[in-house]
Amino acid sequence: MRSAGFRRLLVGCLILAQLKAVGAGSDRTLDVIELRGGSRVQGRILAEKRDALVVDLGYTVLTIPKREVTARRRPAASQPTPSAQSAGPAPLHTEDSEARGGDLLNLPLARPFYYEGSTELPARNVRELASEVGEAVVQVRTPSSLGSGFIINEEGYLLTNFHVIEGESHIRVELFRQRADQWERIPCRNVRIVAINRFYDLALLKVEDSAAQPLRPVKLGSSQGLTVGERVFAVGSPLGLERTVTEGIVSTKTRELQGVLYLQTTAPINPGNSGGPLFDMRGLVVGVTNMKITFGEGLGFAIPIERVKEFLQNREAYAYDVANPNSPYRYLPPPTRKPFKTDSP
Repeated sequence: MRSAGFRRLLVGCLILAQLKAVGAGSDRTLDVIELRGGSRVQGRILAEKRDALVVDLGYTVLTIPKREVTARRRPAASQPTPSAQSAGPAPLHTEDSEARGGDLLNLPLARPFYYEGSTELPARNVRELASEVGEAVVQVRTPSSLGSGFIINEEGYLLTNFHVIEGESHIRVELFRQRADQWERIPCRNVRIVAINRFYDLALLKVEDSAAQPLRPVKLGSSQGLTVGERVFAVGSPLGLERTVTEGIVSTKTRELQGVLYLQTTAPINPGNSGGPLFDMRGLVVGVTNMKITFGEGLGFAIPIERVKEFLQNREAYAYDVANPNSPYRYLPPPTRKPFKTDSP
C-alpha cells in the first residue's frame, strides 16, 4: 500500500512538473508528426524506440507507432514578436516552408513496413499498371518448388505463400529490373525466412543481397471495397513463365473453403502463380493468389489483403523458428498426470 501511494504521488509530481515546464517553455520549437490519413500531431519528441515515437504534447505523453507516421519535421525557427504572440501558436511547418529552408529533424524517419494506397485513385488500364508494378513482382525458387512473390518495402521484405517454401531453407529469389526496353534478371541467393503462417498460407521473406538495391515496393489496397464483377489482374510466374500478366474479374468476395474466406477470380492462375499479387485497376494489391480448381477454368482464389495486413502487423508472433521450419508454433509436451491415491484397505 505504501509503495502504491508513493507511486501515485510520484506520478502526480511528474505531471505537475511537466505542465510547469511546458508553460515556461511554450515558445520552444515543437516537432510536427504527420500521420496516415492527413492528421498531424505537434509536440516534443522525448524518445525514439525501435517501432514507436514518444511525444510530449504538453498535457500528456503519447506513444505513436512508427507505422502510422508518414513524416516528421520541425517548423522553421523564427523570432517571436508581440503580434505573433497575440496571434496564438506558430503555424505548422509545410512543404513550402521546407523548400525555403525549414529545419528537418536530425532523427531519421523510419520508413513504414508496408505502404497503403488510396482507394480514391482513378482506375487505369492493365498495360500502364503492369509496367508500373512489374519490378515489384519476383520469382521464388526452392529445390522442390517454384512460385511468385512481391516486394513490400525498400529493405527487401517480400511476401509469398507458405506452401511455396514449406520445409525448405535454401531459397532463391529472382528480381527483374527494367533496363530500357529489356528486363534484367537479378538472382538473389541470400534470402532469409522471417515469419510464416501455414493456416493463412503466408510467408514473409527478406532479400539480403546488396545487388538487389534499389527495390520498388507495391502498395496494398483493400479487398473490402471490391465489388463483384470488378476487374482485377494477376502478375506471376505460372509454370515458370515469369512476368506473366492475366486479367479477370472478381467472381465473389466470400468464397468459403475449409472454414476460410477467399476472393474468387476469373483471372487465370496456374502453378507458379502462388504467392503473387492480385491487383485492382488502381495498381493496389487486393489479394495474394494461392490456389485454383484444376478441373475447371476461371476458378482461381486469392487471400484477401486484410488477412495479409494482419499477418504483417503481428509478424513477431509468427516469427520463423529454425528448429520447427514447418510451423511457427511450439508444442509443449503434455503434463504428466500423477496416479490417484485411494483409501482402500
